[in-house]
Amino acid sequence: MELEQFAALRTAEGSAALDAAARVAGGDPLAAAAALRSAGVPAGLAAAALTQAELRRRATGKFGPAASRMFYTRAGLEQATRQVVADRRARRLRAAGASTLADLGCGLGADALAAARTGIRVYAVEADPLTAALAEANAQAAGLADLVTVECGDATAFDVTGVDAVFCDPARRRAGTGRRIFDPNSYSPSWDFVTGLAERVPRTVVKVAPGIDHALIPAGAEAEWVSVDGDLVEAALWCGELAELPRRATVVKERLPAAYQLTGTGTREAPVGPVRRFVYDPDPAVVRAHLVAELAADLDATLADPTIAYLYADTAQPTPYARCLEVTDMLPFSLKRLRALLRERRVGRVEILKRGSALEPERLRRDLRLTGDQPASLVLTRVAAAPTVLVCRPAA
Repeated sequence: MELEQFAALRTAEGSAALDAAARVAGGDPLAAAAALRSAGVPAGLAAAALTQAELRRRATGKFGPAASRMFYTRAGLEQATRQVVADRRARRLRAAGASTLADLGCGLGADALAAARTGIRVYAVEADPLTAALAEANAQAAGLADLVTVECGDATAFDVTGVDAVFCDPARRRAGTGRRIFDPNSYSPSWDFVTGLAERVPRTVVKVAPGIDHALIPAGAEAEWVSVDGDLVEAALWCGELAELPRRATVVKERLPAAYQLTGTGTREAPVGPVRRFVYDPDPAVVRAHLVAELAADLDATLADPTIAYLYADTAQPTPYARCLEVTDMLPFSLKRLRALLRERRVGRVEILKRGSALEPERLRRDLRLTGDQPASLVLTRVAAAPTVLVCRPAA
């Protein structure tokens, strides 16, 4: 979408086109486009309206009912913080005393809006003119324009001396291609600028990729990994006076709704022992935060291999930080033996989990050629460095 197309969507004619697009979107795109053109909507405006209708439909999972009033680009939506995560971060900032916030690299404005909803005055900066215009429109749609000012400009040039908190979400995709950037030194703004913010503003939060190397975490910063309903969605560095402890894994359950936090040093090592009756598959936030040892202590569990994050225990305990399965069989991996065992058990549907295995789950599923009517879970892993498969069922 170009700025001119967005401007057209903001007119009365554009608003009508958006309403019409919302009624026909979700089905055959060619039929939807034809329906809008037959209603007299110009082709260019119809295309822009249908794109927004489709993006709004997709955005519902991130923003809930508010998604239907917001504006998006495809890349912006992919990178936007989920509302449940942004709201949690904003509440923590507010509780820490933040009253004015610079949102450097605000994107579509998800974090800026969350902060404003808590009463924080937000100064948002975005380098891309279209994205900045969308963020401003989203603040207006949310009724927060009096608390959110959006500036199109260079985040590194913003004067942070007038705020008491900074949130920075550096671009982690290459402009023009949308390809992910895995090296923080290639972020925009640069990694040196981002990490230097903590020396200039007492309350600094930096959103980073969940796969960030722990060696890059600044000394004294708190690193938090967040998962939502089992999906690892982001990591954040809490710097300066916001840092409370070295590592935190936050596990959000949207359907409850609830959030659980496991904390620790990130340097402990879990004890190693044999495979036992129950296997726990830790939440990815726990694994990435290097808090498996802390979880093992809570569950009285051990690892079967020091490099594989499956935990084993004699009892099943409810925990928000891991899924628990009961091990019915353990065997060295052999396709022939596994196929025979599953046929004997009349297994026809398998869920395949893996850590430390090079096997491709879908290929294994085909090779098993299952025909029974019973379900099972297969855990492909290593035990004492040997390829192993665990046949499991849900823990009672």
